[in-house]
Amino acid sequence: MKSYPGHHHAREGTGKAGMSSGSSTRRILIRTAYDGTDYHGFARLKDDPLTIEGMIDKALTDLLGKETEVIGTSRTDSGVHALGNAAVFDTNSNVPTENFPSALNTKLPEDIRIREAREVPADFHPRHTDTIKTYRYHIDNEQIADPLKARYSMLCGYELDIGKMNEAAKILTGEHDFKSFCSVHTQALTTVRKVTNLEITREGVSVFITVKGTGFLYNMVRIIAGTLIDVGRGRLAPEAVADILYSKDRTKNPSPTAKARGLTLVDIRFSELEDNDVSDR
Repeated sequence: MKSYPGHHHAREGTGKAGMSSGSSTRRILIRTAYDGTDYHGFARLKDDPLTIEGMIDKALTDLLGKETEVIGTSRTDSGVHALGNAAVFDTNSNVPTENFPSALNTKLPEDIRIREAREVPADFHPRHTDTIKTYRYHIDNEQIADPLKARYSMLCGYELDIGKMNEAAKILTGEHDFKSFCSVHTQALTTVRKVTNLEITREGVSVFITVKGTGFLYNMVRIIAGTLIDVGRGRLAPEAVADILYSKDRTKNPSPTAKARGLTLVDIRFSELEDNDVSDR
């Protein structure tokens, strides 16, 4: 089995019921959904239990009787939600793979759910394979916020021109240097990314920005959302987005980073896995 930096394999030995030290090690892929409102992002933080990874690690360790850590796919920011994030962990437990969701969910808070588990090849790594990720940004486009949407959308009381937003979206589709659309604090080696589809739709008073791509920079989707909102309300002309893109300078982009609560990671598809079935897309 491959070994990857930052991943600590479980210590061998006999733990709680359901463990067997003589069993072969399996790599399990889990699909996770969560309300990110009360958590400090997905990635575990030292001395901070309020992360999605931290909560799942704790549940796994309790279930399996030995220290177990997941390798996450997408490190969503504090306040961002997910319907289809994914992670893997290694275990020599004899717990049937299909039982992991129900077993783990009894040990997790109600705002974090494991929705699927499947065994994958021992050398599968969720961050070292080609993926297509789908994000959706939800705008509550009315004058007074709907309290039932408030945790999962951003209120925008201005009339939005969906046609102009889609015109600007076409400029951002494809492979580009997105340095103007990521945090100035990014540590990425390259800011070139590929957006495979970007579309804005309206459903009643809700406006959705759906973005698909092979990978995203720190705050990239939220900055794209903030920029397209400015286009929709008339603060930016669609053609101005091209100038911002080609400037490769975040300080040349006047649009704010849209609020985290409006963003949901809907789905992740892995090229290495033939069957990518998940329940929400």
